[in-house]
Amino acid sequence: MASLSFNPSRIRTSIFNSSKFPSPSKPTTIPFIFPSTKNLPKLHHFRTSSISESSVSTQKEESEVLEDDPTEETSYIDPETDPEGITEWELDFCSRPILDIRGKKVWELVVCDNSLSLQYTKYFPNNVINSVTLKDAIVTISDELGVPLPEKIRYFRSQMQTIITKACKELGIKPIPSKRCLSLLLWLEERYEAVYMRHPGFQKGAKSLLTLDNPFPMELPENLFGERWAFVQLPYSAVREEVSSLETTFIFGAGLDLDLLGIEIDDKTLIPGLTVTSSRATALAAWMNGLEVSAIEADTARACLILSVGISTRYVYATYKKTPVTTNEAEAWEAAKKACGGLHFLAIQEDLNSEDCVGFWLLLDLPPPPV
Repeated sequence: MASLSFNPSRIRTSIFNSSKFPSPSKPTTIPFIFPSTKNLPKLHHFRTSSISESSVSTQKEESEVLEDDPTEETSYIDPETDPEGITEWELDFCSRPILDIRGKKVWELVVCDNSLSLQYTKYFPNNVINSVTLKDAIVTISDELGVPLPEKIRYFRSQMQTIITKACKELGIKPIPSKRCLSLLLWLEERYEAVYMRHPGFQKGAKSLLTLDNPFPMELPENLFGERWAFVQLPYSAVREEVSSLETTFIFGAGLDLDLLGIEIDDKTLIPGLTVTSSRATALAAWMNGLEVSAIEADTARACLILSVGISTRYVYATYKKTPVTTNEAEAWEAAKKACGGLHFLAIQEDLNSEDCVGFWLLLDLPPPPV
């Protein structure tokens, strides 16, 4: 599996430092920032066979045949996983670039958990797409795979919000609109080439009926205001320590298991990030913790930073005076993020010189899936 790499020389025009959450030589202040303003490695985890690994050896040949069949549906649970421990699912319910015998687009339900221990796919005709069909399918997954109904289901298409929300609430499941469905997004990217393009009904060039939103950024809510900010970078080994601390300390945030996502990064690779400080840092981190933060983008045209949360909510998170120096720095930060395959982080601290943070989010800025 290929490893992502990063060349520090690509950001020599920036004022990043490699020490832990350092202050730049001239920290950027934010008096009115919080104002009123693909080169990912190939995945190998995903299983397209409907036969569990616990099947007897006499079924091995049949399993291999099914894996090569793009019309085959998936129903898989890792036999080494405790089903009771799978409490959160990631779900997509959308049309695919495939026509059925009636000449109508086929819809597909794709479900997994973030560790890929659970994987399920099922095709549907376009005339049965409603909350009842989805609710019944969710129950079928639970019954068929012997897993309890999840506590939460994340989904990333705003157009399906009504159907998904209704189906979930009738089953007592909390629906969460979020782009932090990274296992699902990467699986859909893989399925496009491995399954959909090989399907006999595949329609090359067909566009999804449910395109993803990318709305104009809105004014940041007052409770998310910070006081100062700075571009920073950390070696990946230090990033892993911060993510590990989420489980052992009382700080807010969210990590990513890159091993499970099939992404390998060298410990010395420098990961770009943004640190935000506030005298009310803990309260700020607590508010951020409920937003499903997905990405930060440096918009050099508008001289601002864009915070993406939920499915399609975008905020003007920070602004800066547009000069050749600040533009170069913002471009360098984006280049560093791209060189890391979209990996970056957000840290919230009480001040720029602090060695500790009260909030830490590891983020992966992925392109939208091809379906």
